[in-house]
Parts: sequence; structure tokens; C-alpha cells
Amino acid sequence: MLGMPHVVNDVMTHTVATVGRGASFKEIVQTMQERNVSALPVVSENGEVVGIVSEADLLPKEEFRDSGPDLPRSRLRGLTDLTKAGAVTAGELMTSPALTTPPGTTLAQAARTMARSGVKRLPVVDDSGSLHGIVSRSDLLKVFLRADEEIAEEVRREVVAHLFPPSSRVRTEVRDGVVKLGGHIGDRSLVPLAARLTRAVEGVVDVEFDFS
Repeated sequence: MLGMPHVVNDVMTHTVATVGRGASFKEIVQTMQERNVSALPVVSENGEVVGIVSEADLLPKEEFRDSGPDLPRSRLRGLTDLTKAGAVTAGELMTSPALTTPPGTTLAQAARTMARSGVKRLPVVDDSGSLHGIVSRSDLLKVFLRADEEIAEEVRREVVAHLFPPSSRVRTEVRDGVVKLGGHIGDRSLVPLAARLTRAVEGVVDVEFDFS
């Protein structure tokens, strides 16, 4: 019933800085600084994403720079940081395989993947694994920049018009993304469904009711 949801391809960054497996530690840091990013996809010679290297992968080098890691802490954290402290190329530093997403993934699906996996961005790849872009947490929040009137019009068209008869004269107001539905309705059992459908409209922050 609702309009087509936005997908990753709508909000992702299309031009992505990348590095190859053989990129040096210093080259990685320089690229991150120049492009103002905190992570870089690592790609093969044919453009397939083979991993991702982030600032978190680089920090052990500085953490253990002037002293050896204490053994008890190392045991708790495993050997990953110790290995990365001695790594010098993207292939040694990267997290592999990289968690990726297709360009047709909805923003809600991408958000769930990031939240469950604890990652801040996802390389966007096609069926062959070739890089098409990258989507970050901030990209997924762009839907909340929709104008209030645009949200209100979609709620009126896709929710109110389908659930309530014209005689109900349901009012739809939106302020800062919060939708308020009011008026007189005969069947209050429709309220939970109206809430669910309204929250499904992209850009909606919350839903309030003032029905009589």
C-alpha cells in the first residue's frame, strides 16, 4: 500500500576511495586523511571487494608502539590486535570477508544489518562482488530530512485515505517529523494499524493521536 521505500542506491556514496591488498600502512592513513573517511574497502585487481580496513584496524600499531602489550589483556582480547600491530599492508590489516550489501537493499534492512553487526558502513556490491558505492550510518539518516509537508501528504495519501472513510475528516499534521492524526473515527480498532503504517512512512519520527 505504501509508496516504494528508498534503497541503498538512493543514498550511498557512489565515488569511493579504495586501496589494494598491497597498500602500505602509511598509504592507507594518507588516503583516509585526504578523503576524510574512517574506512576503506580493499579491492582485488578486478574490482571485487575482498575486505575493509578501518581506523580500528590501524590503532593497534599506535597502541603498542612504545611498549609491549600486557599478556593478561592480550589473552582476553585474543591475538587479533597483536597481529594487526605488526601488520604493514592492507591485506594484513583488513577485516575479511567484508560485510557488504546489494544496491537494492532497503534502508531499513541496511540499518538492521549495521546494528546487528556493529559496523558503521557497508560496501555496496553487485552480484559479482564488484564495488558500486558505500553506505554509512549518516546516509541512512537522510530520510529524516524530508519536509514535514511531504511526509504529511504521503500519510494522507497512503494511510488515511485507505483506512478511514472521508466522513471521518481525519486531520494529518506533521511537525519535525512527528505525525499527529486527529478527528472523529467510528472504529478505534484501526488505530494500531494506522500507527504501524504511519511509522513505516520514511522520515516519520513518531506518531501521536487525537481521535474522538
